[in-house]
Amino acid sequence: MKVVVCGAGQVGFHIAQHLSRENNDVTVIDQSPELVRRISDTLDVQGVIGHASRPDILERAGTADADMIIAVTAADEANMVACQVAHSLFGVPTKIARIRAQAYLQPMWANLFSREHMPIDVIISPEIEVARAIQRRLTVPGAFEMIPLVDHKVKLLGVRCGAACPLLNTPLRQITQLFPDLSITVIGLVRDGEFVLPDADSQMMPGDSVYFVVDAEKQDRAMAAFGHDEQEARRLVIFGGGNIGLFLAEELEASDNHYNVRLIEWSPERASLCASRLKKTMVIQGDALDKQIMEEANVAMTETVIAVTNDDEINILSSLLAKREGAKRAITLINKGEYETLIGSLGIDVVVDPRNITVSTIIQHVRRGRIHSVHTLGEGFGELIEAEALETSPMVGKPLKEADLPAGMVIGAVVRDDVVISPRGNTVIRAKDRVVVFAASDIISQVEKMFSVQLEYF
Repeated sequence: MKVVVCGAGQVGFHIAQHLSRENNDVTVIDQSPELVRRISDTLDVQGVIGHASRPDILERAGTADADMIIAVTAADEANMVACQVAHSLFGVPTKIARIRAQAYLQPMWANLFSREHMPIDVIISPEIEVARAIQRRLTVPGAFEMIPLVDHKVKLLGVRCGAACPLLNTPLRQITQLFPDLSITVIGLVRDGEFVLPDADSQMMPGDSVYFVVDAEKQDRAMAAFGHDEQEARRLVIFGGGNIGLFLAEELEASDNHYNVRLIEWSPERASLCASRLKKTMVIQGDALDKQIMEEANVAMTETVIAVTNDDEINILSSLLAKREGAKRAITLINKGEYETLIGSLGIDVVVDPRNITVSTIIQHVRRGRIHSVHTLGEGFGELIEAEALETSPMVGKPLKEADLPAGMVIGAVVRDDVVISPRGNTVIRAKDRVVVFAASDIISQVEKMFSVQLEYF
């Protein structure tokens, strides 16, 4: 597949990295010679210097032969125009654009992006995606990651193993014996910053971060098995009233969970806007690092603080100060990947990476075959894929222990007729089953082909 990526920033770089790793023909456009040089030197992609919305630059990038254009420059307008030009002049079939300004995304203007006006097939709003990711994490206290799958019948949960975790030093094969009806499948461990693909004899150690797949109805019992029985937070404080903070507060107000929310925003103008848009949330204008402001927001009695300002350092410091004041849990937005390795030792509970969330959202629209959703895990660990099994798939019609599955592939769950099946060696996958799979980075293209229609099917 030939793909043109407009923008060589963090998101554009990682999209190009994913696609080039799977032997796609990728060209990246950016007006920064330094960014184009970096991406060309690092990845197996072509680089073009110039404005991504200009027809001559798009032509030089080979857009006339492209199957898809992904526009993720820093400017919404450049992304929209690039998609329009790609459609009108080059007939590109699929157009994806990142659009951050919420004014473009209001329901009253939905017709703007119709095929007759500005034909963009998929619009990604990082702020909305990040706010929703945070809201999902709020529903499972004790988990640093939560991804719903198969119409919320299955969940991927990420938890940290403390010293009191009941499953420490227990081979994974024994979890099934200890909890025969719990339907847990551990798909990965992170130990000392390194991702480990476990086998049946692997054991969890104190400090490990564990990713596991579980039947959604058994979520609470699974969390208890890992030593987490925290109550869902109701008292929340949001640091930052930007697009993410405001949208999150609006979503919390609209939920049925009766949250008590306070929002701290440094800018008087932005605080005023937030106050005018929010009906139940107390908006406090001030510095999130100011002890008096924290006292005014009653951070000491807060169950969870959510730091989503535009500054990573402020997010980290405000989270740490809030926990020192008495807040039980901190969810922290961090853009710079270099900081992630420090977070566990600092005591921050949940890190939200907007780049990873945005890339995951875009990649799921790139995947071929009967793939319903894709989620990248960690920094290059691999992907969690939800797909429909086809009659021609090599995994269908035989016990999993006899299927020739590639190393680095773990089947987390199978859903058949709304029933969640925890896979075992004698499990037989049938056509039309919904399958949740983890694929290590180097075998993603192989796994994708397993869910694609083969020619002999016809």
